[in-house]
Amino acid sequence: MPSDSPNGAAGPTRPLPAWQRFLLRAFAWLFGLALAGVATVVTVAGVALAVAYPNLPDISDLSDYRPKLPLRVYSSEGILIGEFGEERRNLTPIAQIPKVMKDAVLAIEDARFYSHGGVDYRGLMRAALANMGRAKSQGASTITMQVARNVYLSSEKTFTRKLYEVLLTFKLEHQLSKDQILEIYMNQIFLGNRAYGFAAASEAYFGKPMKELTVAEAAMLAGLPKAPSAYNPISNPTRARSRQLHIIERMHENGFITAEEADVAKKQELRIRTGLPVLSVRAEYVAETVRQLVYAQYGDEAYTRGLNVFTTVKSAEQEAAYKALRKGIMDYEKRQIYRGPERYVELPAEPKELEEAIDDALTEHPDNGDVMAAVVLEAGPKKIVAVRLNAERVEITGEGLRAAQSGLNDKAPPKIKIRRGAIVRVMKTPKDTWEITQLPEVEGAFIAIDPRDGAVHAMVGGFDFNKNKFNHATQAWRQPGSSFKPFIYSAALEKGFTPSTVVNDAPLFFDAGVTGGQPWEPKNYDGKFEGPMPLHTALAKSKNMVSIRVLQAVGTQSAQQWVSKFGFDADKHPAYLTMALGAGSVTPLQMAMAYSVFANGGYRVNPWLITKITDQKGKALVESQPPLPNESVRAIDARNAFIMNRLLQEIARSGTAARAQATLKRTDLYGKTGTTNDSIDTWFAGFHPTLTAVVWMGYDTPRSLGDRETGGGLSLPVWISFMAEALKGVPVMEASAPEGVVNVGGEWYYTEYARGGGVGNLGVDNGASQEPAGAAPPRAGGPSGEGTPGVPGDRSLMNSDGQPPRPAPSGDERRSILDLFRN
Repeated sequence: MPSDSPNGAAGPTRPLPAWQRFLLRAFAWLFGLALAGVATVVTVAGVALAVAYPNLPDISDLSDYRPKLPLRVYSSEGILIGEFGEERRNLTPIAQIPKVMKDAVLAIEDARFYSHGGVDYRGLMRAALANMGRAKSQGASTITMQVARNVYLSSEKTFTRKLYEVLLTFKLEHQLSKDQILEIYMNQIFLGNRAYGFAAASEAYFGKPMKELTVAEAAMLAGLPKAPSAYNPISNPTRARSRQLHIIERMHENGFITAEEADVAKKQELRIRTGLPVLSVRAEYVAETVRQLVYAQYGDEAYTRGLNVFTTVKSAEQEAAYKALRKGIMDYEKRQIYRGPERYVELPAEPKELEEAIDDALTEHPDNGDVMAAVVLEAGPKKIVAVRLNAERVEITGEGLRAAQSGLNDKAPPKIKIRRGAIVRVMKTPKDTWEITQLPEVEGAFIAIDPRDGAVHAMVGGFDFNKNKFNHATQAWRQPGSSFKPFIYSAALEKGFTPSTVVNDAPLFFDAGVTGGQPWEPKNYDGKFEGPMPLHTALAKSKNMVSIRVLQAVGTQSAQQWVSKFGFDADKHPAYLTMALGAGSVTPLQMAMAYSVFANGGYRVNPWLITKITDQKGKALVESQPPLPNESVRAIDARNAFIMNRLLQEIARSGTAARAQATLKRTDLYGKTGTTNDSIDTWFAGFHPTLTAVVWMGYDTPRSLGDRETGGGLSLPVWISFMAEALKGVPVMEASAPEGVVNVGGEWYYTEYARGGGVGNLGVDNGASQEPAGAAPPRAGGPSGEGTPGVPGDRSLMNSDGQPPRPAPSGDERRSILDLFRN
């Protein structure tokens, strides 16, 4: 036996202690188990790799990355006026993404992005160690892993999904460059507020392009990918601020910014956009019209292909039209009875609860442009104290209270009374003070086109698109009233009438034998009769009796055919005498196209809105250019248009629209006012040789605007306000006389009627003229405009205009936008 002696002789071996033998056996067992586990894992991973890898999605299309991009609508100058699509995204190549934005993202999401192979093992171990010591787990997904998950996989937390994520990560790293992967991430990630990608988020949260971001702003946006709702600077500013500071520190730790830059970033006060992005040009009705047209052609792809649609709309004119119409409507609203607060809310006394109650109330009553919502804190006969969003205090005194005096009276009805907790509307005055007002019930429409080719320069379909999306400019059928008279006079020129033809402005009476029903006795608007007067004076003064006599002489059937040359629907203008008073049905756009025939020398042009459609890379898919007016689209003779222009010019100089030339100080303005029975509809339709514009105002459910409201008082000021902006820098333009006309004594005539030919006078010898034999009498009709509405002789339906009220347009009367603009 081996010896244990000091001299080295062999002595017997001593057995190991029991505890050592136990440890050795345990180690051997664990080592064997580990080897078996590793073999199993390798086997399983190998099998999984063999099975899963071939089934991974094809990522070749990512080399030409095409995410869902919204439909964008632009003005003629390239200014964004509308955007449609679930995902707001601005596809930005990696070379155009500013370094500060990339650094902020890399600092918090994947600092070793450019050095690892897709899976950051060092980061995994760091996360594992960190997670052992804290209750809240720390993630270790790289940017490549996030791209794999966000683009191709679900967010479910299963072993299979995680395996696919890792395998897909390796595949992405193998087939794409680091810059390509980062570009996809920066454009694809959801960041709240419907914003996808950091370019869209920069606009959504800061209202600025990504290239203008500061370190502080970039750090705020970089905090969103982890949890867009939790770190949203709008809804959770405290948590968003905390994460922003952490990211700034990480940027410093990773060497992306200096200590001084970090300090500056931490101190910067950010201006977060709290509401939906407001486009610089208010053109919602234009954008919606374009959306319908593009959807009709491309279907659902219209919202994902990144189509860019360029329109004929001029941004300056569109903005001028929007402001002019809103001002005209609000000026009218100031003359109306105060209808009371929109709602009452209980206001607690505790400051924090009070602030929350006010915020909740104002969220449900958002601002309507310059007509802003406020919650009343104090109310008395001489002062109102209210608060707006962001705790802005508003004090209204003096003239600012005038519109709501009925609500400040001690005896005011409960629904009208302005008291603490009332939600009211306020506006800033030109003197930078506040005044109380209310959201209008009346509606309006404005349309401006280039008469030379039909290009739409401006279109406003109502007071507020979010409040009422019905486009009154293109779809609302209303009575044109006296603004329709020029087309009857145009027909008369072809029957031998001249501007000097004398027509008697004397009473007319049609008995039951003529009408086939009740007697009809039309009146002038002012109830006065001025006797014989030249045709040009009668039109300038908008004399109803003269218009009826002229239509009698022309013949109702002949006039109906003539007005259809201007684009009017014949069935909307039945062949009865009330056609002379504008009792048919038109849309504002239709009126603009019709007046353009006068403006361009007699040609019929179609409305035109879209000039070009491109894809996301700028490749033109559609380009359109309307044909210039030529003889194939001539509606009326050039000499007819020329003389009608002279008549319409006189209206703008000395007639019912005399304010136009007096205010704008130019002679090249033409147009006609229109006021229907009981002032239900008010119009002004007019033009400059380069621009036709039409204004309409009225209620959706027709009712009187007020006894003293007229086209000259309501609609004309809107037109003047618009033209003042639209014609800045445009020289005065006078049309040259065409062949076939001659000037005699300062008046223009058809050559054949210049020396006493044509109709010399009408109704002068017999003041009570009736419609020629054979013409159909007026009769009652329905809301479609077929037949003359109203019952002749019924004074409850006939006022001094001699026109009955027009019922609300029915559904089938609302013209399809596609029919109007699909050329």
